[in-house]
Amino acid sequence: MFTRRAALTVALAALGSAALPTATATATATAASASASALPRSATRAVLPRPTGRHSVSTRSLPLTDFGRTDPFASRPGPRKLMVQLWYPTGSPAPAPHPRNPAVPYTDPGTAAALEADWGMRPGVLKGVGTYARAGGRPAAGIRSAVVVSHGRGASRILTSGLAEELASHGHLVAAVDHTYDAAAVRFPDGRLVLGALPAEPDDWDAQDRLEVSVRVADLRCVADALCRRGRPLAGVPVQRVGLLGHSLGGAAAAEALRTDRRFVAGLDLDGGLFGTTVPETGLDRPFLLLTSSPDHETWARWRARHRGWGRHLHLTGGGHLSATDVPALADAAGLRERWPEPLFGEYLGTIAPHRAAAVTGACTTAFFDRFLLGLHRPLLDAPGPRHPELRLLWTRGA
Repeated sequence: MFTRRAALTVALAALGSAALPTATATATATAASASASALPRSATRAVLPRPTGRHSVSTRSLPLTDFGRTDPFASRPGPRKLMVQLWYPTGSPAPAPHPRNPAVPYTDPGTAAALEADWGMRPGVLKGVGTYARAGGRPAAGIRSAVVVSHGRGASRILTSGLAEELASHGHLVAAVDHTYDAAAVRFPDGRLVLGALPAEPDDWDAQDRLEVSVRVADLRCVADALCRRGRPLAGVPVQRVGLLGHSLGGAAAAEALRTDRRFVAGLDLDGGLFGTTVPETGLDRPFLLLTSSPDHETWARWRARHRGWGRHLHLTGGGHLSATDVPALADAAGLRERWPEPLFGEYLGTIAPHRAAAVTGACTTAFFDRFLLGLHRPLLDAPGPRHPELRLLWTRGA
């Protein structure tokens, strides 16, 4: 059953199993190095799906500080500090892998160790994940759109890297933010590793949802400020239209940010219950796509009844709550089928093949942002065809 308590980190913590350890505030770079060496040589190496667009993709990460607000989750009062990772198209054709131009690492050792511990992955698996983005590189000329990404509760910006590479290969700038103290771990340029610190089972879920979503929305607006500022926009790209993409609780944050900030022109929710937001009561007046794998949820039904703009509800048959993330591509190498009990594995990864989950999610996401950020009509959103038999159109509003 899909509830706010179905967050993966809560489910893993509730197991209380030594096979699914939880990262603690004492995690160190030494522990990260030790865990990275634990991956057996015979283990399968995970590789993200190859992007389908015509552009090669570059990436870089940078810190952002919001001096206009105090971080409500930090132990010491101070401005809210974030990490943002950018993926963007470069002007040259997509290059073949080459030792002189290797793909960037999936993540840093400290973040990898925290995620592997929190999520019950085989230690060391994230060190070897194959990506397609390269470091550096100038953005391609003519970039007009940006997509700001919000991860799930207790997750990380890196877990939608495959989707970010796909969008960038089709011409979009992608800015994925780590929500500090909510993400499993956030590495800053000064070497600090900030681990997640939110309660697994708060006394008042409604109040906690409202707090977390409000902080996330402010984070997304901070990124939008950097994208849209005059003079020195983020990555040097003067984007004209900005969309929102969120998974799980990030989907609720995307919906609320769309409701409250008119700089965002469209939003996409990947299987996120609309908790901590008034969107189920108010609806939205701009394009919003709900792509789900979980059974229908009452917050989605209430949103559909009140939505006033273009809208679609598409369902991925055979999917799980994490099917829109990188986790299916990592599952074999991470040993998740052996390390997670079957009810948990089935609920979160479903039965759909990982390459099909990535292909369908990527096609829907690209079609949506191509249409509403670039003005390119994509019929997939109106009538899923034989190329995507896993998709069901559950609800539609607007042409």
